[in-house]
Amino acid sequence: MQSSNSKGIFTTQFWLLGLSSFLFSSSFNMLIPELPGYLSSMGGAEYKGYIIGLFTLTAGLSRPFSGRLTDRIGRVPVMAVGSIVCFVCGFLYPVFITVMPFLLLRLVHGFSTGFKPTGTAAYVADIIPADRRGEAMGIHGMCMGMGSAFGPAVGSMISQAFSLNVLFYTSSLFALLSILILFNMKETLKEKEPLSLSAFKIGWHDIFEPNVLNPALITFLAYFGFGAVATLAPDFSEYLGLQNRGVYFMVFTLFSLLIRLAAGKISDRHGRIPVTIVGCSTLIVSMVITGYAESVVMFLTGAAFFGVAMGILSPVLSAWTVDLSSDHNRGRALATMYISLEAGIGLGAFLSAAIYANQHPNMPLVFLCMAGFAAAALIYSIYLKNKKRPTRAV
Repeated sequence: MQSSNSKGIFTTQFWLLGLSSFLFSSSFNMLIPELPGYLSSMGGAEYKGYIIGLFTLTAGLSRPFSGRLTDRIGRVPVMAVGSIVCFVCGFLYPVFITVMPFLLLRLVHGFSTGFKPTGTAAYVADIIPADRRGEAMGIHGMCMGMGSAFGPAVGSMISQAFSLNVLFYTSSLFALLSILILFNMKETLKEKEPLSLSAFKIGWHDIFEPNVLNPALITFLAYFGFGAVATLAPDFSEYLGLQNRGVYFMVFTLFSLLIRLAAGKISDRHGRIPVTIVGCSTLIVSMVITGYAESVVMFLTGAAFFGVAMGILSPVLSAWTVDLSSDHNRGRALATMYISLEAGIGLGAFLSAAIYANQHPNMPLVFLCMAGFAAAALIYSIYLKNKKRPTRAV
């Protein structure tokens, strides 16, 4: 392993990857604020939880395959598959204009995040020294985060100024640009295998990497809140009179960007678990504030706290996962973490939509439940921290 002094992390490859991730993140995130209203206009208001739930279902199901392929055929091809799916789906949304075909398309669209982030995280880990891994994950997360902020805000503006179809085609354009950048990326997997049917044969060992159980479990519990926010923030924004339904997403992402780099650096120096505890605590606060918001100011304050929480947890949990993996199983380890992430988001989306039932008075109960999952993640993190302390001899 090369030292951080021998080679910096700010290479051309690193920034190309960051730009590709920004465009990819913008591509699918720009649709999120407008899809609940779009589904309601089709007569499918009761299926709002499926917008995120189905997306994350296929993302989670595809993780074992993307992890296995990442470790066998290479990081770049796996990233390309994710961007290609986004590109194709953007063109299909204007065609699938009834409820069931729309939900089927959301199911297919989820393959994009099942592939791209797995290959990307492995690529970052390949080119970054271990002692700067948290910092690098934080910087790359900023690129993804900028897409998460830029996408929803611009998506709503495009929809209002032009039409939903223009928004869908713009999403495809961003995905295409993400693919084109990948053509200039140098593959980092040293021992590649040719693509064959055997690469798709999945066993339990491809689904679960036991060495990363701790960060995976905390990821699962923490991301229930993300599923609730992605599902209900557009409705909440409309209830409070926010015309641009992407503002909540923009605020939370901007605050996430402000904290990511610092969180990664601090975790490199002081450990992943103490920083994770801070992130989980902040997440609980954000869920409570959001759930009880009765004004735009309070609602966006909740968004700010949520952004800080995610800005801490995302790079730290990713770096913690990589810490516990080896070169030959890095894709599988990251796939395990991302399966947990997608499961948390998907279940959070389904559960929050079921509790909400299109009735705003149910919002506090929704977000109190999400705070409960975050509290479980906090308790487990504290347990791990105390477990690692050496016992004093009697």
